[in-house]
Amino acid sequence: MTIHIVFHGPESTGKSTLVAQVAAHFGAPRVDEFGRTYCERYGTALSHDDLLWIFAGHVDATHKALAARPPLLISDTDPLMTQAWSRMLFYDRLPQIDAWDDPADLYLVPALDLPWQDDGTRMFGSASERGRFYDIAIDELDRRGLRWVRIAGNGDARLAAALAAINEAGLVGA
Repeated sequence: MTIHIVFHGPESTGKSTLVAQVAAHFGAPRVDEFGRTYCERYGTALSHDDLLWIFAGHVDATHKALAARPPLLISDTDPLMTQAWSRMLFYDRLPQIDAWDDPADLYLVPALDLPWQDDGTRMFGSASERGRFYDIAIDELDRRGLRWVRIAGNGDARLAAALAAINEAGLVGA
């Protein structure tokens, strides 16, 4: 059985950096954020259909990674963040994502303690937008009763906090 850990939360919180670091620490495969790749290719003028493509692409990439049956898989977001994007952009929910039922064993949510950086795919840089997006992301986890831990700190301290949360969850020895 594969232990699946997902980094979850709004843009520009260091998820991708942490995914790479944690996956390297454990020698584990990772699933990169499908939404970023999609937006880099097609732009950020997203529709509901685009979000459904992102949802399907992420599910497919995760299934491919799980097919190798690794003991641990680290993911940079999952469909629950795509649902948060729908709520952020359109103030609604996608029923297909509400019906999705393959959550991770643990969600790590980086705090909003890093400065927002525009990389060409990010949209919500104001403090109020970031706060709203963060709250929506957390709500997606809480509404399903999923296990999650907030991660804070800069640089090595942020990585140490992520590894400590994984260790404290008892899923893998950090």
